[in-house]
Amino acid sequence: QVQLVESGGGSVQVGGSLRLSCVVSGSIFAIKTIYWYRQAPGNQRELVASITSSGSTDYADSVKGRFTISRDDTKNTGYLQMHSLNPEDTAVYVCSADVKLPSLLGPRRYWGQGTQVTASS
Repeated sequence: QVQLVESGGGSVQVGGSLRLSCVVSGSIFAIKTIYWYRQAPGNQRELVASITSSGSTDYADSVKGRFTISRDDTKNTGYLQMHSLNPEDTAVYVCSADVKLPSLLGPRRYWGQGTQVTASS
């Protein structure tokens, strides 16, 4: 079974920084795309950023220029570096990934449990 575990969340002042990590474990052949979502209470789940196996990235307009998504395939780990955090960034951040298993089946989507990020003034 594939598991995703996020870490690095916490509470920061407005303008602060955090780096989230997402470790993917299990019988992994390849991680195709890594995604970071966030969801605040009462809000829709929002795709924050994604990165493909080729390194192509895309970001929500609300985080462009402030957040950077990256990956280290030697560690099966994705990252989200967050700078200039503001209260609107407060949410549970959830990692997800399209993971290819060592089989003939195509990639399937897996989800982590999430980590809380709070930015307050």
